[in-house]
Amino acid sequence: MNTSSGSILDRVLYRDGLIIILDKPAGLPVHGGPGGGDHLELYLDALRFGLAQPPGLGHRLDRDTSGCLALGRHRKALRRLGRIFSAGLAEKTYWALLDGVPAAASGCVTAPLHKVSNARRGWRMVVDTTHGKAAATDYRVRASDGRVSFVEFTPRTGRTHQIRVHAAELGCPVIGDPIYGRRDGPAGPLQLHARRLVLPLYEAKPAVVAAAAPPPHMAALLARLPAACDDDTPVQSVP
Repeated sequence: MNTSSGSILDRVLYRDGLIIILDKPAGLPVHGGPGGGDHLELYLDALRFGLAQPPGLGHRLDRDTSGCLALGRHRKALRRLGRIFSAGLAEKTYWALLDGVPAAASGCVTAPLHKVSNARRGWRMVVDTTHGKAAATDYRVRASDGRVSFVEFTPRTGRTHQIRVHAAELGCPVIGDPIYGRRDGPAGPLQLHARRLVLPLYEAKPAVVAAAAPPPHMAALLARLPAACDDDTPVQSVP
């Protein structure tokens, strides 16, 4: 993952006095891990835009998920983002390419999720009706060639790996998913993208809307599905 301060600046989708919405590249963790390596927090200082401190993470995206990520520019902003996300007021839309075709063209997956771990496989999320936390994801199939499906997901809750597990529950895991995908499924990068983020930040103003174009590795597969990317999402420019 080649990242620099300059390329991070180019990925700003929206900015105001409270927040920044960034198009996070696929393959870049938001936090540093125990083994070190590249991560987003190394580049946040480039996003100060005149403030004394760099912005902080308002929520999370998986390392291999690209797209819209909200940052709070100071403590007040982070508190406001925290309230919005914890109350389920943020509208998040994800695009995914799935290995297979869901039985129904649209619907809602309601499968509670629980985190498990072991020494050999590490941790993962599993569907567990006894110990799991409630999780619900709306979905609709936007295009399919009979083998690969372009699906739009709108999570109602914000559990770890929620869309990836719920896609697998549909019988159609996200292409490139090393944890929840089929062992004999298509190889390559994870085909999951945080397409759009809507945040009701201000009482007297319309909600902030930002959208990120799919990354090249995903756009290449989408191009094989006719009319797959028709989208009229309004996008606000950076002031």
